[in-house]
Amino acid sequence: MKVTKIVITGGPCGGKTSALSFVEKEMTKRGYKVVFIGETATELILSGLHPKSYKRFTEFEKAIIQLQLMKESYYEKECENLPDDKVLLVCDRGAMDCKGYVGEEKFQKILNDLGLDEITLRDNYAGVFHLVTAAKGAEEYYTLSNNQARRETVKEAIEMDDNTISSWTGSPHFRVIDNSTPFDEKLKRLVKEICSCLGEPIPMEIERKYLIKKPNLEELEAMPNCSKVDIVQTYLQTDDGSETRIRQRGRDGSYVYTVTSKKKISAMQREEVERRITEKEYLTLMMSSDFHLKQVKKTRYLLTYDNRYYEIDVYPFSKKKAICEIELSDKNEEVSLPPFIKIIKEVTGDKAYSNYAFASSIPEDMLK
Repeated sequence: MKVTKIVITGGPCGGKTSALSFVEKEMTKRGYKVVFIGETATELILSGLHPKSYKRFTEFEKAIIQLQLMKESYYEKECENLPDDKVLLVCDRGAMDCKGYVGEEKFQKILNDLGLDEITLRDNYAGVFHLVTAAKGAEEYYTLSNNQARRETVKEAIEMDDNTISSWTGSPHFRVIDNSTPFDEKLKRLVKEICSCLGEPIPMEIERKYLIKKPNLEELEAMPNCSKVDIVQTYLQTDDGSETRIRQRGRDGSYVYTVTSKKKISAMQREEVERRITEKEYLTLMMSSDFHLKQVKKTRYLLTYDNRYYEIDVYPFSKKKAICEIELSDKNEEVSLPPFIKIIKEVTGDKAYSNYAFASSIPEDMLK
């Protein structure tokens, strides 16, 4: 039995209420027991604990985070007792949503007060799915009538939507569902992305990869929707033809650990199985590392731009070049890159530009 925890978030009037119902119906068809954790902020507000009830707004946000984590812990424990083979635990917003309301500095202070760190908090979900506010591209449908706790104007809704995207940027599996299609199609796209995250019907990753000129890192880091993490990747010895690696991912002493096994299906598709492990498990697996291969160290910049999610990997061995990767849910999906990303060439399917290859030899053009 497997419990998978995800977050459905978004801007005001992004369609979350309808989406939760739709997700339950569609994922139940696919054999999942779907369990929901209600939106904590709305729960507090409707109970009478309004932000204005507190001496400081940050105390309200702190209360949200504490209650959110308590609820998640309780629900995860209870889900483990269910007889179902597959359980999908859906959080109506997650702990990182609070950052969008208080900003970086105050949010960090809240985390310090609670003894928490941002990376562990953010990466505690298998997937995060953001439904863009109707105020962006579907203004005629923006309304305050379906949520008693909502007060935002159209302008405020757009700002809140941007802040929420920025707060979650950096999450390993983050998807932004915009208003480029009618609303019923928007919901179908959401379910499609959730299925992709869960590996339904099989774990599948569709990606495009580019060798690019190394961007200006100071400008990149200054962008509101950009986050960075340091990654150390170690490959293990295997006897089944798979590519298996362990990864330390994080920043400033806060890390999460995963083990991933991949099998190639085609140039753009791979079967992938990934699971979180403890630091102790990580250190134990290090004993099985393939000593013929070097560790791969890199800094990954995770960027949300124009409702698309980009991963830019910068390596210490290359001063002028980097790798940019985009994950897609449809191999025929049209790809566009931000104007400040300068493509040298597409390297999708080129084994020479895989991290596995970097562990043994580095292409000449990346060293120039």
